[in-house]
Amino acid sequence: LDEARRNKVREELAPLMAESRVLDEDDPKDFFPARTRRMSALVTHSDTVGELVLDPHAQDLCDRILLPNGEHGHQLHISAALEIGPGARRQILHRDHESFSFFPDPKPNIIVAAMWAITDFRADNGATLVVPGSHTWEKERKAKDDEVYPSKMPAGSALFWLGGTLHGAGANVSNDWRYGVALGYSVGWIRQEENIYLDVPPERAAELSAELRKAIGYSM
Repeated sequence: LDEARRNKVREELAPLMAESRVLDEDDPKDFFPARTRRMSALVTHSDTVGELVLDPHAQDLCDRILLPNGEHGHQLHISAALEIGPGARRQILHRDHESFSFFPDPKPNIIVAAMWAITDFRADNGATLVVPGSHTWEKERKAKDDEVYPSKMPAGSALFWLGGTLHGAGANVSNDWRYGVALGYSVGWIRQEENIYLDVPPERAAELSAELRKAIGYSM
């Protein structure tokens, strides 16, 4: 993702990101750490994010990984802009498919996630932590420290992981804000985690391409 389009993402989302509440007091048990900005409903507010949803690399991965488990295709599952601020703690490691408990672990591939780096992701500024191979583990197995890797990558890169992969935002011990856009995709027969039909109302959906409307779930 080139610099011009990264800047466009920030520009399109800036008014609402500025309104995002940043907590100073942190509760270690909270899923989302304090000192972060977050917003969803990105397709409503950013044409550039809409282009990212349809990125050919992402769509190809979803075709290869999700279509074998979903005869109804795949869809956008979540969208989020995430700025990790200085002093934010490490997020609790988690799996994106945890809410689908009717499958035993390890679960089939029903979710693929992407993180687009709008700024550089470094080990010291909260780069997403991933545990490679953890999608094959039993649920009770915990990750050891030497199994957790920061996704260090320059701005413009994209990180993809399976719904069963343990991951979470790293601690930000730098003086910089780390900015990423997370897009999750799921098989077409499960309910999306993000309520797309409230987040992208019909009047906004009518402005989108037929391809993007289908990708976010407006397929009937």
